[in-house]
Amino acid sequence: MGTETVRTPEADEAAGRRREQRGWYFYDWACSVYSTSVLTVFLGPYLTTVAESAADADGFVHPLGIPVRAGSFFAYSVSLSVIVAVVVMPLVGAAADRTGRKKPLLGAAAYLGAAATAGMFFLDGDRYLLGGALLVVANAAQSVAMMLYNSYLPQIAPPEERDAVSSRGWAFGYAAGALVLVANLVLYLAHDTFGVSEAMAVRICLASAGLWWGAFALIPLRRLRDRRGARQEASVNGWRQLAATVRDMRRHPLTLSFLLAYLVYNDGIQTVITQASVYGSEELGLGQSTLIGAILLVQVLAVFGALALGRLARRYGAKRTILGSLIAWTLTLAAGYFLPAGAPVWFFVLAAGIGLVLGGSQALSRSLFSHLVPAGKEAEYFSAYELSDRGMSWLGPLLFGLTYQLTGSYRDAIISLVAFFVLGFVLLARVPVRRAIGEAGNPVPDRI
Repeated sequence: MGTETVRTPEADEAAGRRREQRGWYFYDWACSVYSTSVLTVFLGPYLTTVAESAADADGFVHPLGIPVRAGSFFAYSVSLSVIVAVVVMPLVGAAADRTGRKKPLLGAAAYLGAAATAGMFFLDGDRYLLGGALLVVANAAQSVAMMLYNSYLPQIAPPEERDAVSSRGWAFGYAAGALVLVANLVLYLAHDTFGVSEAMAVRICLASAGLWWGAFALIPLRRLRDRRGARQEASVNGWRQLAATVRDMRRHPLTLSFLLAYLVYNDGIQTVITQASVYGSEELGLGQSTLIGAILLVQVLAVFGALALGRLARRYGAKRTILGSLIAWTLTLAAGYFLPAGAPVWFFVLAAGIGLVLGGSQALSRSLFSHLVPAGKEAEYFSAYELSDRGMSWLGPLLFGLTYQLTGSYRDAIISLVAFFVLGFVLLARVPVRRAIGEAGNPVPDRI
């Protein structure tokens, strides 16, 4: 006689949850290519070149009649995209929690961003305004989509699984970024072999990121499920809702304390990511190929780093592991201060150190914050989390720039960023996370 397997409701629920988690990972796989190939590597230099070709004799372009130095146009466009995201995210987050229809909003944001990125193929000649507009749309859409994507974490993973699930998501993203960046670099560096110009190669690389984003976003949109919320009034004022969210967070001061610590050390992380190439080129005298190779190394090692720190969190808890990663960040920057000029090997060692702690620091911060969010308010709270990330990311570059201005040394500028990791360590160490989770009304994991 054969034996018949009896499926229990618990087993069905676990299988459904794993299916959703696997789908959730693929959104990181889909959109991280935009961050790596478009924002980090190709768009800044190319859009600057396009703006310069449209500039007047004094080097200025005039969007809406405003004189802007061509070399600043990319940075200003990024800043404008952040402002747009800050305005839109509270509105979308409130709508997602009130209606429970998170997936259609995620799909709309993802495909708006993917379409804008694919449209960068048409960025040629002197079409700098087209490039700026597409960048604002794509970057703001990515911020909104990431807020919604992050808010799924407490819904698809029970407390004991969140560190591992969050870490795998980051690992998927870094793996995709590395894979596509390799293909992009082959096309870019050997464009003559493929019979295309350098500018055409860049446009293909930009557009391919949008196509990749749109194609792989289908997987999470098929697998993630909406959880219906209590429907309230259809019209939601985004800023009023943000104010209400902040008032609600004041009833959870320990959640706010964690958010403050995250703001500080994450600003340091983001500044290292954006300024390391400046340090490498200006202070260490390294070439573009070395810098791009270092970016690729960071992407690859961040995959293993995210998974490794996820394993450490299972043994030692997320908070201790994040604190350990902040010590590692501090030591890495201290080592970077002493790097000899003209020695790419040591710069690659620095990149390896960054890669190993980068993904894990971010993944575990996301999962730890998810424990501190009251049930039913995931999108609203992750809107504040994403806003904090975007809204505070100017402090690190400001300190970096001021230090260089006052001392004339990029070594002093890079070591000044240690302050963010030291202060972030102190603030995080003071947060009693077990009590914070309990006060948010959530079950406390055995190890946190």
